[in-house]
Amino acid sequence: MNLREQVLKHIDETEVVGLLCDLIKIPSVFIPDQPGCNEEKVALYVADYLRGMGLEVHVEEVAPGRPNVIGILRGKRPGKCILLEAHTDVVTPGNRALWSHDPFGAEIVGRRIYGRGACDTKNGITSAIMAVKAIMASGIEFPGKIILAIPVDEEGMMIGVKDMIRKGWTKGVDGALVCEPEDNRICVAQKGAMRVLVTVRGKQAHGCMPYAGVNPNTRAAKFISAVAQFEQREVARLGRHEYLGYPSLTPTVVRAPAVGEGQLNVIPAECSIALDIRTVPGQDHRQIFEELKKIAATIEQEDTQGIRIELDWIEDRPVTEVAKDEPIVVAVAEAYRELTGKEPVYDGVPGATDGTFLQAWGGVPVVVTGSGVREVPHQPDEWVDIDQLMETTRLYALSILKFLGLS
Repeated sequence: MNLREQVLKHIDETEVVGLLCDLIKIPSVFIPDQPGCNEEKVALYVADYLRGMGLEVHVEEVAPGRPNVIGILRGKRPGKCILLEAHTDVVTPGNRALWSHDPFGAEIVGRRIYGRGACDTKNGITSAIMAVKAIMASGIEFPGKIILAIPVDEEGMMIGVKDMIRKGWTKGVDGALVCEPEDNRICVAQKGAMRVLVTVRGKQAHGCMPYAGVNPNTRAAKFISAVAQFEQREVARLGRHEYLGYPSLTPTVVRAPAVGEGQLNVIPAECSIALDIRTVPGQDHRQIFEELKKIAATIEQEDTQGIRIELDWIEDRPVTEVAKDEPIVVAVAEAYRELTGKEPVYDGVPGATDGTFLQAWGGVPVVVTGSGVREVPHQPDEWVDIDQLMETTRLYALSILKFLGLS
């Protein structure tokens, strides 16, 4: 029996499905200022599970009730270090009336598991853990080190992975496999992201006497229109990236008044716009922000009533790319070919992941792949296919072996 068979025979569907269902049943939605609405329970469950496997386990609180979990398996001799990463937080179920299944029930229908996190990304946590467990159960001796990094807050400001990097957990890591729902495509690039908050300040007045005030809403409309034109210029300049598609500057939240409840017959003193900006290679984030400031300045200068537009750049996530001949990419591609008998599909991540910071801040080459249809996360009736979940678990195990030089 070769090493691959020796390891893969220890990946058991009942065990894999059981762990994923257990994780789904533990809600890990973070809601500020609501006690118990965080990742703590699922993180501690994972930590106990890893200890039961015999791993060296570290639990580090990033914020109250929000602990990162790091599990380490050390080889018998020196070698490379591979890190597998998947986050514990999930988004809110939203309107439960839109769900056909209990968001935290982990219901199995046919070959699908339903529930919040089934696809993003408690399936990734499960496959990473079970891949390492199979390697341990096989009894093979391997060189180097395997790290399971399971942080909080990927769906927010990614404070978990940032804390992990600041505390030195990426030092000495030679390659990272980020477990996200990508239909087992091998993603070698990730879009950059900027988050910009815009406040348009006018003057409050009665709706029947607009001349007595300065309406920030009409100026916000001008700003949004100018941003849309800027987006089209960037699309025309850069074209379509092979893996990442087109850049975008999207106003996702428009609120008037900026604080408090609106009233039909009141012109608000100020309104706000949130911009979700996604970038591709060839764009400079500082230049984009300068262009947004110019748009704001132009509207201010052309306005005769003293409108003010303020911009606050609150998050910066750079574009990342990795070459196809990078060892971590080669290992995953070879594992996929060997496992499926097909050529891998290379792709890019339309958004940012924790892998963005692993590569940009931690200096670690990153591949993003995993089970799950990428359009399914954050929707009602989130699901993952059991057959693909099993394929991913085997893919991770075989990728580890290949990266460490064993297969």
